[in-house]
Amino acid sequence: QVQLVESGGGLVQPGGSLRVSCAASGFTFSSYAMSWYRQAPGKERELVAVITSAGSRTNYTDSVKGRFTISRDNVKNTVYLQMNSLKPEDTAVYYCNAAVEAGSRWYNRFGSWGQGTQVTVSS
Repeated sequence: QVQLVESGGGLVQPGGSLRVSCAASGFTFSSYAMSWYRQAPGKERELVAVITSAGSRTNYTDSVKGRFTISRDNVKNTVYLQMNSLKPEDTAVYYCNAAVEAGSRWYNRFGSWGQGTQVTVSS
């Protein structure tokens, strides 16, 4: 079955950097676009970044453009999110999922989610 295992979160000071990873299994990873979502306390889960199956195209939500970079390794079945210049408002649990594009929007492919990885930005 589909498994998504996020890791790499932690506590970081404002302005710092962190890289989170997601190891995927149970589906043909290289055939799917992949995405990162985040959910802050009391807020809806939001889409942060998407990368197409071959890694040729990426999309970011406006609040992270220029600071976050999504990448993938189709040999290791892993997707990454490099986060630089972190702000307190980036504090959230970060999740990955496969992604499907419909019209001009991206949606999560799988209904099940991993446990996520907590990112806390605080001094």
